[in-house]
Amino acid sequence: MKKIEIYDTTLRDGTQGEGVNLSLQDKLDITVALDELGVDFVEGGWPGSNPKDVDFFNEVKDLEFKSLKISAFGSTHRVDSEPEDDFLLAKLIEAEADLTCIFGKSWDLHVGTIGATPDRNLEMIQGSIEYLAKKTLKPVFYDAEHFFDGYNSDPGYAIATVQAAVNGGAERIILCDTNGGALPHEIAVAIKDLVKSVQGINLGIHVHNDGGLAVANTLRAIEEGAIQVQGSINGIGERCGNVDLTTVLANLELKLGYRCLPKGQIKGLTNLSRKVWEYLGSKGPLGQPFVGPSAFAHKGGVHVSAVQKNPETYEHVSPDVIGNSRKVLISELSGGSNLRAKLANRYPELEGKTTVSSILGEIQDKEHSGYSFENADGSFDLIVRRYVGKYKPVFKPIYYRIYALNNEDYSTAKEFREGLIEAAVKVRVGENTSLCAAEGHGPIDALNKALQKALRNEYPVISDLHLTDYSVKVINSSEETAAKVRVLVEHSFEGEKFGTVGVNTDIIEASWNALTEAYHYSLMQHVEFVRELHR
Repeated sequence: MKKIEIYDTTLRDGTQGEGVNLSLQDKLDITVALDELGVDFVEGGWPGSNPKDVDFFNEVKDLEFKSLKISAFGSTHRVDSEPEDDFLLAKLIEAEADLTCIFGKSWDLHVGTIGATPDRNLEMIQGSIEYLAKKTLKPVFYDAEHFFDGYNSDPGYAIATVQAAVNGGAERIILCDTNGGALPHEIAVAIKDLVKSVQGINLGIHVHNDGGLAVANTLRAIEEGAIQVQGSINGIGERCGNVDLTTVLANLELKLGYRCLPKGQIKGLTNLSRKVWEYLGSKGPLGQPFVGPSAFAHKGGVHVSAVQKNPETYEHVSPDVIGNSRKVLISELSGGSNLRAKLANRYPELEGKTTVSSILGEIQDKEHSGYSFENADGSFDLIVRRYVGKYKPVFKPIYYRIYALNNEDYSTAKEFREGLIEAAVKVRVGENTSLCAAEGHGPIDALNKALQKALRNEYPVISDLHLTDYSVKVINSSEETAAKVRVLVEHSFEGEKFGTVGVNTDIIEASWNALTEAYHYSLMQHVEFVRELHR
């Protein structure tokens, strides 16, 4: 089984993407996670370009890795200097990384823009690599920037730049589609010609996704003999991003039979992907191949029915292999098979066709009026409970109120300046009634805090219920101010994340309905669990 090296550049090239900003600790944490997955190389940054990257190389020395090698990135020396006088080459040496990776110009267009002659550019490539190899006594990789554009412009010169890197002692030559516009057949033609012209080279591939072909171009390069892939987790990076290593890894190991990671480690791919998205404050694309939340989500009733009988009918790989999971979605498009598949473990009594039909009818009616249950498992569960006789409310909401500031000078009131709103809620638990008020940053936060306070004495466990997301969508915008809004709230409770939904022309009322459903759902689940324990 052929080994393909994985060189991760999430921490350097990936951070050039719009909206991507990683702290020093984020970079160190991601490095540890990449080592746990079994990645071969991690490009930590460009020492000398900014203080954070300098600090990274200082602090990463104190970490112990299973097999991971840390790479310091840079460029060839400047046109008007020699290697021994170049500031950035000196910083690469000071970084004391496990290896260095520098880029140089392969495209005659770029050679002119930096004020170099073609011969001077070749000297810079060879001289920089020789100098780094001599001073660090460690491997030097060479990124042939814009190689494929250079090959299209002047094949002979592009190949000559690679030969200069080989002459300088580069252990890997990484061919870069820096503009991300190459096509797979162009990748193949250029590599075939290069391999014929330059003997004994170990090739890598580094492509961007501007043409939407980064994964295809990477796989084609490997077919032509490349032994290393450079990319980022989740494909983050400048413009349209780098090649997504999660997609490449899954295809190489599961489809093409290459070995990229230690045996069994591919199962950690989904977890790593989502961890990186969390560092970026994002959930990532729902339909991200292999690792996305919707990568194995089934909505159509025909699809779900088929998958229940044989997953291969609508799944190209098993989600378990890469640590993902199958998801059955409930909507107006669902069939009875969706509902039975989703709730088979929790409500086995749903085998009755009449009950299933009634539940689906209500779902369809509610979705027609603006509800959506795809991400509202809590609200969906409450509907099912009503039909199977398990809807046993543990509290009754009586009313809520939102208080504005009265008799205050709004320009000086501290609460107004801090954006605080006061809410009061009244609920009944058994024979006891509780009225509580709380302040929050906005009406929804205030309502949530007041409701939790009102229920805490009877249900101390409610302190573990945390609001994690809140979103609002206007349903019928043509109605303008009379339009309905759909509010989706997400909570975490006892290790589970779930959503509930409310719909109303009043955003506060819709939010209140979604909030109370979240409390009903979580407390019903908890009460049932406690009862089971004491049986």
